[in-house]
Formats: sequence, C-alpha cells, structure tokens
Amino acid sequence: MTMRFQDKTVLVTGAGHGIGRQIALDFAAEGAKVGVNDVAADRAHAVTSEIQAAGGKAQALVADVCSAEQVERMVTELASRFGAPDILVNNAGIYPNSLIVDMSEEEWDRVWDINVKGMFLVSRAALKRMIGVKSRGKIINMTSGAALRARVGAAHYCSSKAAISMFTQVLALEAAEHNIQVNAVAPGLIEVPDWGLTQEYIDALVGTTPRGRIGQPADISAMARYLASDEADFITGSVMLVDGGASAGQNLPLSG
Repeated sequence: MTMRFQDKTVLVTGAGHGIGRQIALDFAAEGAKVGVNDVAADRAHAVTSEIQAAGGKAQALVADVCSAEQVERMVTELASRFGAPDILVNNAGIYPNSLIVDMSEEEWDRVWDINVKGMFLVSRAALKRMIGVKSRGKIINMTSGAALRARVGAAHYCSSKAAISMFTQVLALEAAEHNIQVNAVAPGLIEVPDWGLTQEYIDALVGTTPRGRIGQPADISAMARYLASDEADFITGSVMLVDGGASAGQNLPLSG
C-alpha cells in the first residue's frame, strides 16, 4: 500500500465501528497518525489497539460529538499527542427508523444533534487549529444518498443528511482562503454490523442498483482517502456519491 499520509494527523469521528473503523484503519495503514473517536470507550480503544498491533500510530479519543466541551477536549488531546489535525473525517452519525406520526421530539433532536450539530462542533474545533498552524487541510463530511432520495421512516435522517450537504458547501467557501478543502461523501447501501435492515429491503434495493451489490466500508474509505489526498487538490465543496449507481436510476428490465 502507498504511504500517501505519512506523518499526517487524521481525526475520524465515530471510528469505533462500521465505516468509521475502516477509514481509521486505512489511513493508519498509509502512514497517518489517527485520532480514533467514539462515544463508547471500549470501541475507541479496540480500534486503537487494532491499529497499534499492525504497527500504526493511534490515540483513542472518547467524546460525545454533541458536547462542545468534550469536542474541545478531544481536539486538544489529539493536538498535544500528534499535532493539529491535517485531515478531519466527520463520520459520526445515527440512522434510526420511525414514521413521522410516531416520531418523538427526542428522537428527532437526537438525530439532528449527532448528525448535524456534532459535525458543526467538531469542524469548528478542528478548523481553528488548522488555520495558521497547517499550510493546508482537508475536511471530509459523511452525508448519504438519503439526502437526495426520500425514504419512509427516515424524515429526521434524510433531512439531516441534506443539511450536511449544504453545510459542506458553506464550509468549503469559508475555509478556501485558508487553503483548506471541504468535501462530502454520500454512501449508498453499505454493509455494516447491526444495520437493522430486513433481507427483503436489501434484496429489493440491490436488485435495482446498477452495480448489483451491497457497498462495503472499504468503498467509502477509498473515496475519503482520495479526497484527503493530493490527487484531489482541485476538488472542494463537492458531494461525491458512492452508491453503486443507485442515484443514476433504477436498473429495471425493459418492459413490453
């Protein structure tokens, strides 16, 4: 594997499992010093140990991204150990299912707090340390194909991800003068543990997806690392779809 991120400091939120874990592992494998954030201490330490066992450098950062105080402490801890972040991957997020008529105010607020407010708080804290300390920086936000296509039972999730897409564009404009690029990755259906989807739903979606398979965390990690690399120097304010062609349309047979 190439070492595109040798000695770069990378912060990955929600890195204790699923897509975030894969991103953290892959950045470390390419030479990065990785801050592994998760709200669950056992998950953050498990991924950190996994990276260290493979010869990489990592620091477990246990923090709730919804708390400004915890976020500031997390970024300060990372900077004191590895230096100010060169790359931030805002991956933390949740995706419960609930019909609008059944949805509680608390559930709505929790989705928006983690998916949107958390991204704002971490971006703000990291950006302050990038500016004036680093010659350049990269921020990658995790949105979703759900930002473009409505889904029954996901009003809070779909709308929060749509907000992330616009947040990414505004942040890209504001960060440009500091030589910091901001982009987003929009995954389609990705296979992660405990995703809570029925086989019927999975089969129906895969059956109409041009690529004809479920996405893997490695597919998303590859895009995140591309956007963080020098090869993506002329890309900012973009939302990159990684969904097997699902956003292009349904792969249905000819009729008649």
